[in-house]
Amino acid sequence: MRSKNGAGGRMSFIQTARRAQIIEAAIATVTAVGYGQASLARIAAEAGISKSVISYHFVNKEDLLEKVVEQVLADWDASMRPIVDAEPTATGQLAAYVRSRLAYLRENRTRLIALAEIIVNHRDTDGRPVFAERDTEPVGELLTILHAGQTSGEFRAFDPVVIAMTVTQAIDGAVTRWAEHPETDLTSYAEELVTLFRLATQEHR
Repeated sequence: MRSKNGAGGRMSFIQTARRAQIIEAAIATVTAVGYGQASLARIAAEAGISKSVISYHFVNKEDLLEKVVEQVLADWDASMRPIVDAEPTATGQLAAYVRSRLAYLRENRTRLIALAEIIVNHRDTDGRPVFAERDTEPVGELLTILHAGQTSGEFRAFDPVVIAMTVTQAIDGAVTRWAEHPETDLTSYAEELVTLFRLATQEHR
């Protein structure tokens, strides 16, 4: 009887490692040449493999780039989730959300530039942005924090959608600023945003 840790297990590990290699090569390629010029041939060259190897693991370029977005967003969420969840108050969670989002930016420049390139440019056959619905996910998480803060009395009365959208756009603005000006101090940037949104949300007594 073949062990579950035998050839089948090794093949699964090899396939997972190869897919990860291709995803990282796609990230590097999109960052270097942009979405439009990031062909499978260039991605294969970056990975040091043949184009057919990519085709074995991914249906096409669109499939690969969608997996890139899924992977980066999953990693981003995993990096910040325990930090946000560790805060016992809505005020602390909002601050942790902003700080952890920008901390991931600081440590993953190439990945975030590629993510922005793909999200902005990737469209379906009808010309609609493929990732439009994903834009609502951070807003939904922020709404949960903001509603909790209003319920607890930490936050003043305001339209949570307006604040959630403003926080999201502020973080997107940080990505743009940092992409164009790599010397930007994201730690200081994050602290300015934390102060800004604390003043915007706190209950004045």
